[in-house]
Amino acid sequence: MSKGPSTNMESVLNELVSIIAFRHPDHLIPLLIGYLATVTVIWKLGGRSWSLVYVALIPFVNWSFSWAPNWQLPFAPEFGFNPVTVVTGLILVVRDFAQREMQHRILIAMVIGVGWSFYYASLSIAMASATAFAVAELLDWALFTFTRYRLSTRIMLSSLFAAPLDTTVFLWGAGFLTLPNWVMSVFGKLAGAAVVSWLVRKREQALGNPIQSPNG
Repeated sequence: MSKGPSTNMESVLNELVSIIAFRHPDHLIPLLIGYLATVTVIWKLGGRSWSLVYVALIPFVNWSFSWAPNWQLPFAPEFGFNPVTVVTGLILVVRDFAQREMQHRILIAMVIGVGWSFYYASLSIAMASATAFAVAELLDWALFTFTRYRLSTRIMLSSLFAAPLDTTVFLWGAGFLTLPNWVMSVFGKLAGAAVVSWLVRKREQALGNPIQSPNG
């Protein structure tokens, strides 16, 4: 006997509550209040769509590390890597766009995103991620703030400097630092950043004027 539309809708709603409340339905109302407070704070600080995406990506990525399986290369099974690392690299890119909205206040957004990670991820992953994000974000913030390179160049330079450093910090803190994991994680982040940098460069060329830093 097939399920009716109401049963399917109830199942979808239950799954949505499970995801939002991290399998604690009684947490739903406080979490929704927390989401509203987060959006309000980010908006008051000048953040808009990029800033909200940035804050949401941080706990999402940390949560994903708890369930996403490693991908194994058929010709080199020992070189397994977590596909979530590509998204981790994109966070650094999204952060550049977010800082164009919030400028120096982007560091507050980072703290909020890391704070949410302690609810959605295990303590070890959240702590490792918080440390790695702090290192990478401060480096990225300095590059974004004190250089006058076009945005596409800054995106690539930021990833080149930050990816090896924050990957080492995170993998070591999470307890699975190995050479294969490190190589594939850094490669994934740099590949993601290279694609976004190329797309931004195309846009800069089309506009005929490089996108500059808000401080430049």
